Order: sequence, then structure tokens, then C-alpha cells
Amino acid sequence: MRPLTTDQIRAAYLDFFHAKGHTIIDGASLVPENDPTVLFTTAGMHPLVPYLLGETHPGGRRLTDVQRCIRTQDIDEVGDASHLTFFEMLGNWSLGDYFKEGAIQMSFEFLTKVLEIPMEKLAVTCFAGDDDASKDEETAAVWRKLGIPAERIGFLPKKNNWWGPAGQTGPCGPDTEMFYWVWEGEPQGNPATHEAQWLEIWNDVFMQYNKNADGTYEPLKQKNVDTGMGLERTAAVLQSVKSAYETDCLKPVLAKVLSLSTVPDSPEKIRHARIITDHVRAATNIIADGVKPSNVDQGYVLRRLIRRAIRSSRFLGIEANGTFVSSIASEIITRYEKPYPQLKILEQDIREILSREEQQFSKTLQDGIKHFERALSGAKNSIDGTTAFHLYDTFGFPLELTKEMAKERGMNVDEEGFKKAFEEHQALSRAGAEKKFKGGLQDSSAETTKLHTATHLLNAALRRVLGDHVSQKGSNITSERLRFDFNHDQKMTESQIKEVEHLVNEAIEKDLPVRYHIVSVEDAKKEGAIGVFDAKYGSEVKVYVLGNDGDITSREICGGPHVARTSMLGHFTIQKEESSSAGVRRIKAVLSGGPKEILIAEQVS
Repeated sequence: MRPLTTDQIRAAYLDFFHAKGHTIIDGASLVPENDPTVLFTTAGMHPLVPYLLGETHPGGRRLTDVQRCIRTQDIDEVGDASHLTFFEMLGNWSLGDYFKEGAIQMSFEFLTKVLEIPMEKLAVTCFAGDDDASKDEETAAVWRKLGIPAERIGFLPKKNNWWGPAGQTGPCGPDTEMFYWVWEGEPQGNPATHEAQWLEIWNDVFMQYNKNADGTYEPLKQKNVDTGMGLERTAAVLQSVKSAYETDCLKPVLAKVLSLSTVPDSPEKIRHARIITDHVRAATNIIADGVKPSNVDQGYVLRRLIRRAIRSSRFLGIEANGTFVSSIASEIITRYEKPYPQLKILEQDIREILSREEQQFSKTLQDGIKHFERALSGAKNSIDGTTAFHLYDTFGFPLELTKEMAKERGMNVDEEGFKKAFEEHQALSRAGAEKKFKGGLQDSSAETTKLHTATHLLNAALRRVLGDHVSQKGSNITSERLRFDFNHDQKMTESQIKEVEHLVNEAIEKDLPVRYHIVSVEDAKKEGAIGVFDAKYGSEVKVYVLGNDGDITSREICGGPHVARTSMLGHFTIQKEESSSAGVRRIKAVLSGGPKEILIAEQVS
């Protein structure tokens, strides 16, 4: 195997697929734009959903990139050798171009020829088949043709080897996963027979079906390939280490955390050092993408990550006085500024935000201690589980901290009660997350497509009423409403709100055409298209134009989809205008009426 650095793996991947006819596109922001159904970009395919559904991508039908991702569903598991909240995903896509054989051949070539991983160290899994779709013998045959022996090919059910759809309906299909032998001795079996001994490093998804509302599956006209290779896992394999925290990018960060600790060596010490390393890396990248700590949405997740890192510093005996987290962030920026120069450019802002949050949390810790003292005065021999969870959920006290404080007073903590309260909280959170995910623009329903188009009219109206300084700072769309964040340092007056609402409805009543064209970034700037021109754009972009020549209402860079004419939107109503964060306002609005069946905007030359 080639002992490549993380930077070298990233570059080798892009170079390989570029040589195979793929356009290298820039990874998207960690904060999904215009059509989010999740708080953060959780996979490389999320920014590409409109193109997987049939939209034309400016880069063509073969694409490749490196996507930064955030996943927090397993945040309480972070600290072991494998879990991360922030990670990089190497990906390549076929939008109706090559399919199973082409994707597998390229995956195999990159693993064995470029990375020089011995074939005997590799195993794969394929979809086992069920009542909805047949066993994927086609994929297995390709692997056998490439030399993977039958005993290294496992077949697993939908929960293991199937992707999608993203919502209740839409594109989906079987996948094939590639694994590396991480156990002692000679490789044995495959992940279906020896699961613990094999580590997944790559996944090729074959989107060949469409799931209908009635639960049935039908073949897709445009078959796509969506692949993802975890950069940190691949780096650990090539560098012959057992964990992502031992790779060249993270090891120095972890070492700095450990060097500041004043407690004896132990597994718990390593666990908390890993939590700090992971969470500060995630927080640094989230802040760089424009998010600030708050009590809602992305800001809430950011605040939770920072506070978990600070709590872990307490266990390591590190004084968190406003300088600790920011110093770790600087170490991270040093390791990642080459592929992500924006981190270095924004380093001062990132450090200031982290320091301010660290100082504020010190006060919260003190409030939590006061609450603990009050609970203690009413307890006999044990702190009840509900109180322990309240300390965790409201004041950021982990159970270990509450146990430590209780032990100092000769008391116990009702851990079972805490566990029950925690599980109830998780169930509510999952239900909320599922509700948030369901019905989002990823299923490209008529309602979400209409609301997505309405954000363009809203943005244009706000700029006309409030001034050209207005720019979009965030957006969230469900099937019921849109939420639009924009920079403005004052609360809107009632008359301003009414004027914006009137302008949007006036544009709707004019039945304006909606079309898009593909141009270079420079040409998009020249024609006055609205957009944040930074590293997230590739060499070409899609510009959506709402209106006729001489009567342009909106000209904005966006991925789509949008309705074909504004009259399809119905009636626009602003329900609420409020503060989102310092210098950022938020509008919540709905559409009523309008047709249930819509036409999608088309490309013009």
C-alpha cells in the first residue's frame, strides 16, 4: 500500500477521476442552501439531489469532488476509535452516464492500482434481494470478473446494501460496499460472515429504481451512480494506524490536547481528548461556513459541540478560560488550511467566536452548580435521574460530572432514571428530525418546488424595499412553509413587510416565465446574478431568471428545481418577521392556492 498523507489521498482521488472524464466540482457549504431537509450537509450527494433527479449540471454527466460533512446522530459515541461528527467524503457521480460495471471497475482500479491495496485484503458486499427488488447478481458478477473470489463477496439485506429514497418517494437502489481487512492473521470470509474483521471504506450506490407513494418500485429512466469514500478511514488504512485520530492531520491536534492535560493517563483521558479534537474541528468548519452559536438549528448544534469540548477539558484538568478551544482551533487550521484556505482567512473570527462561547459557558457552569446544590438540599441518598438529566440537557453537565460532584458529597446518582429520561429525549429528537426530513425539497414535491421559487421573489423584494445590502444568510423549506434568513440590522416595519408581500404577489400575478442558463462564474457576475462568489462554485453555474427581458424580477445563482411560471405559486403571505441572530433577520412565509400539478423551469441558451 502507498503510505499517502491525507492531502495526497484527496489529490490522488480527484486526479484519478478527472483523468476518467469527470469534472472536478467544489464541495458545497456545510449549511445546505435553499432546499435543506437537514441542518447540515451529511453526504456528498445532498447538494446534487436536483441533478440526480434530472436537472442538468453545468459540469456535465460525470462529476467528482471532496465534500465536508457533519453528522450528529451518534454524537454521544464520539470519543471511541471510529465515530466522528465532521468528516470528508470523496465522491464521484454518474448522472445517466456509466452504471454498475463502469463504477465498480473505476473503484477497483483506484483501490488496487492507485492506492496499491492488495486485492487479498479486500472484500465486498452486494444487495441480497427481497420482494421489492431482485438479488444483485449483476454487481457480484462484475466483482468476480475483476478477480474478487466468491468467498470475499457477501450478500446483505436492504438495511445494509440499499440507499434511499431521501424522502418518502424518489430515486433509490442497491449498493455495493468495499471493505478492508483490519484483523490479525489472514483475511477470512466477508462482512456478511465476519463483520467485525472488515472495515468499510467505499460505497457505490446504483440509483435504478423510483419508489412510488404506494410503496411500489419502478425502474428509473435516468440511472445514476453515487459513490462515497471516507477520507479519514482511507487515511487510517494507508497509514497503517487503528484510528482516524492517529492519522497525519488529527494526530498533532490530539497530541496538543493531551499535552495540556494534567490528569494521569487512562482510556477516559484518551476518550475526552478525542471528543475535543473532533468537536473543535467540526466547530471550526461550521463557523467558517457562516454559523454562529445560538439556541436554534445549526447554531444550537454548534453551541453543543463547543460546550461538549469544554466539558471534556474539565475532565482533563484543563482550565477553559476563553483561550483553550481557540488554541486547538488554530492547530486544526494549520492542518487544513491547504485544502481549505478559507479557514486561515477567517481564523481571527473563528477564534473570537470560540473564545466568547467558552467564556459564556463558564457562567452557565456556575449556574448549573447552583442548581445542583439546590437539588442536593432536597435529596437523601441519591440525585434523581430527572434532575441529573436536567443538569445535562440545560446546563451541559455530563452524567460523569454529576456523579463526580455527588460522590464528593457521599451521594449516588440514579443512573437508570437518567438513562430513561435520556432515551425519552432521544425519541422526541428523532421524531422531530424525521418530521424535519420528511417532505423536504429532496423529494422535489410540487409544494417545496413552489416555495423554493418563492424565495427568489422574496429575496428580490427585500433588496428593493430594504436596500441592495440584503443577501441571503440561510433558508429552510418544508412542504408547508419557507423560512428565509437575510442580513439587516433593524426590525422590519409593518409597512415594509406589507410592501415586500405586495411585490412578491405582484410578480406572481404577472405570470412571469422562469428559466435558467449555464454560464461561467465570471459571466454570472457580469450579468448581475445574485450569489456569494466563493470557493463553493465550480467553473460554471446555473443562473435562474424570473421575468422577461426588460422586466427582470430576479436573477440568481441556484441549483433548482423551480416552477416554469410564477402564476403557479398561488398567493404569498408573510406569517412572521423576527430576529435570527445578531444582524440577521428571519421571515417565515406560506403559499396558498395555486395548482397541485406544476411544470419545471427549463434551460435556455
